[in-house]
Amino acid sequence: MTSTLDRTQVSPTEPEITPRPGALADGNPPARSSWRRRAIDLAWLLPALVVGIVVNAVNLGGSPQRIDDEGTYTAQAWAIGHLGELTHYTYWYDHPPLGWIQIAGYAGLTGAWDRYDVAVIAAREAMLVATAVAAVLLWALVRRIGFGRATASVATVIFLMSPLAVQFHRQVYLDNIATAWLLGALLLAMSRNKQLLGYMGAAAAFSIAVLTKETYLLALPLLAWLMWRGADRTTRRYTLSVSAAVVALFGFGYVAFALVKGELMPGQDRVSLFEGLAFQLASREGSGSLLDPDSLMTRTVGMWLQLDAVLIGTVLIAGVAAVFVRRLRPWAITLLALTAFMFRGGYLPVPYVIMMLPFAAIVVAGIGQVAVERLRASEKTHRAISRVAGSALAAGLAVAMVAAVPLWATQLRGFVLADLDEPLRDAEAWMTENAAPEARMLVDDAMWVDLVDAGFARDNVVWYYKADTDSDVQDLAPDGWRDYDYVVTTDSMRTFPTEFPTVQQAIDNSVVVASFGQGAQQVDIRFVDATQSGLDQADDDGLYAARSIAGQQLLANPGVGFPEGIQDLLTAGVVDGRILLTVAQLAATGEVAVADLAQLDDDPSGVHRQLVISSYAGVDARGDAAGADAAISFFASLSGELEPLSVERSDAGVIVTFSPVEPANLLPRPAE
Repeated sequence: MTSTLDRTQVSPTEPEITPRPGALADGNPPARSSWRRRAIDLAWLLPALVVGIVVNAVNLGGSPQRIDDEGTYTAQAWAIGHLGELTHYTYWYDHPPLGWIQIAGYAGLTGAWDRYDVAVIAAREAMLVATAVAAVLLWALVRRIGFGRATASVATVIFLMSPLAVQFHRQVYLDNIATAWLLGALLLAMSRNKQLLGYMGAAAAFSIAVLTKETYLLALPLLAWLMWRGADRTTRRYTLSVSAAVVALFGFGYVAFALVKGELMPGQDRVSLFEGLAFQLASREGSGSLLDPDSLMTRTVGMWLQLDAVLIGTVLIAGVAAVFVRRLRPWAITLLALTAFMFRGGYLPVPYVIMMLPFAAIVVAGIGQVAVERLRASEKTHRAISRVAGSALAAGLAVAMVAAVPLWATQLRGFVLADLDEPLRDAEAWMTENAAPEARMLVDDAMWVDLVDAGFARDNVVWYYKADTDSDVQDLAPDGWRDYDYVVTTDSMRTFPTEFPTVQQAIDNSVVVASFGQGAQQVDIRFVDATQSGLDQADDDGLYAARSIAGQQLLANPGVGFPEGIQDLLTAGVVDGRILLTVAQLAATGEVAVADLAQLDDDPSGVHRQLVISSYAGVDARGDAAGADAAISFFASLSGELEPLSVERSDAGVIVTFSPVEPANLLPRPAE
């Protein structure tokens, strides 16, 4: 005998059921009862929703630290509104663009870009909204499956407040947006009224989910089964055909987009949809085996387990048990199939777990209600096995709950209080304050929008991934790593694959001038020495880095002019600190033109200790000109550590020479 909640819905051909007391003659409840049910629904939904969203929203920009993928989707969305382009680099069909188009639409309509100094947080706000919508749809879906309000609220709490969920719901992943569309599609697929419109809506919502994140195509079997099972037999062929046509229309729309741009098939010097699909489906490097401790798959699954091992273990056990429960069977099979798909040997995206979260919440919450129902069964003979199974399930869930409480409390406390993103913000501030406006840099994409917004030229802020993969970027840097001034390294850059030789060479030929944070959150600002002349001084207690910083600041001083040929010396950290300081002092009293910086013949260090000034205070300083007298007078007045070795006139200008012994503490060292 099946429980009431496990029975299938009454078909239109079965006898009419006598209306319950208080119902209208046609079997429909009075309007007051309808409003009463909605009020009760809200009373169950709102506490779970509000608490869950608050937990996700508090410290949204502090934890977890921004990562490269987040920056990429954020920059692509930002480019739509600010650059009028589909991405900040060449769009190459790695993902359909609808996901970041939605982020751009939200940020543009709500002014999110203007509310935050960090662009990724604006995009994270869009994730928060998508998660809230998904939570409401999940609650309604659990109810439509046939479970009680308490069960729907438990599913919502799991979906919103598991540390595994909070980690990924906060981050800018297209999967968060696609999840809301998928849940909407599944809810509409279970429509019984106006079924044709419901199925068309389900097909459209599912298509948007897939065009937001292509991995959501894996949910098609579940959607098709729900439609086939729920469709009225008399119109099934028609409704399903129309729904399939809607899905095909969306799919062909994406193909038509590529066709119109002439990018459907591969060609010389152009991207193509075919190559993008081939990369995602075939040529992308796999994540390895879970049995390999060094594989990407092991690291990914290990991160999931570290966040919420209790939920993952509970879900796997509940998923197997749910296969034997009629109401839960399609959801459990889908969850287990998604789990099995991970082990196919291909690439496993880190946010893949986001798609599994709503199914996990449905299965765990649903099996909890089933366990309670089995325990409360009154029949003592044929229900004995059910009660034993219910007792085992209830005991297992109770143990999981006891284990989850301290784990969740600790993890959620970290999300709410920890500021893991501070090193990235500090690094951006350092670059803004110290790097020359013309500086060219390799950065994690999480910083790209912020640095461009800060005033650095778009072409000079280079996402490190593009340095070796985008021909347009390579054209702007014909000398490879030597054309970059800085590398700002994050954890993702320190562990990137070896197929990025330009980035690796830039790192190998650079020194740290500033460092922020520790461990996986550490961000290093490295100055690239294109001449390699200063690399031997990398361990001189920061003197090389201090010269580099001071040189960049002097370059940015509007009161000092340098010939283009010697500007690189200032940023390379090979100009004596006494020259940097005295020229800055001289510029405070009048505009200075520097003609040359030179090395001393008897100094093998490579440091430039001779200065030639051709103009001072707008007056010629060459030969016997009046500007020379003023400049000579200034340098002759210096004493102590700044006193020059000699000052003399020449036809090129006033030549100022400093001794080979540079004071050790003349320039402040970069802070760490």
